[in-house]
Amino acid sequence: MSPTRKGLLHGVIAYGLWGFVAAYWKLLTHVDPVELIAHRALWGLGAFLILIAAAGQLQALGAALRDPRALGVMALSATLLAINWAVFVWATISGHLLDASLGYFINPLISVALGTLVLRERLRRLQWIALALAACGVALLTWRAGQVPWIALVLSTTFGAYGLVRKLTKIEALVGSTVETVIMVPMAIAYLALHGGGMLASGDAGTIALLAGTGIVTAVPLIFFTSAARLLPLSTVGFLQYLAPTGQFILAVVAFGEPLAQDKLTAFALIWIGLGAFSLDLWRESKSHA
Repeated sequence: MSPTRKGLLHGVIAYGLWGFVAAYWKLLTHVDPVELIAHRALWGLGAFLILIAAAGQLQALGAALRDPRALGVMALSATLLAINWAVFVWATISGHLLDASLGYFINPLISVALGTLVLRERLRRLQWIALALAACGVALLTWRAGQVPWIALVLSTTFGAYGLVRKLTKIEALVGSTVETVIMVPMAIAYLALHGGGMLASGDAGTIALLAGTGIVTAVPLIFFTSAARLLPLSTVGFLQYLAPTGQFILAVVAFGEPLAQDKLTAFALIWIGLGAFSLDLWRESKSHA
């Protein structure tokens, strides 16, 4: 298999897993969302440490943990990631996966907006059009529902800000993810201790096994993603990222039976058209540098 085909396969697997991971969280609707995040951090750390050791990056991890500046930046990214995890898990088990998928469809456009505001990057014409269409979609939802679509906006802004913070660090992806979980784990342990161990103490064997599996659910997509990012052009990875919210959208409507009202479908359509313009701009830019 050629490196490009291998990269495409790994990218599809990574984003496919991220797209359908909501089905896993649905199996744990009887567990408090905050406890789920605590377990995700706890078991995720175990999985990441195994990966770090297998990749021979223990020395790099130690260096990152001894760097006060890096730890400060990673504490911020860990906070943003924990908020993102918590809102996504809550949205999934509370019947709001459609709103979550909307957030991840908007996310690339939020990242562009943050790049403009914070990094002073200049937007091209199609990027402005994409942002305007996404803003119209959000405005339509706000007007029809009488409230801001906070789930979508929190997910898109926290993950966009997370990507920006990670962009400002020079820490390798796997090492950075491990440092973030190291930062989360003390709070996770404290939460579980304050709640008498949570499901570890009172749950059945099936629930405990599913909780332990959150480490695998967290780590495995990242393995395939890092491989894809290494083998593929950034523009191709940019196209693949739409697979995740597409999977969430399909799960929400087909598997979970969430209602898709006309106004919400119209908002999605505006955002999809905006993403089409955004993708066309990415394609043109990649061609101009080819």
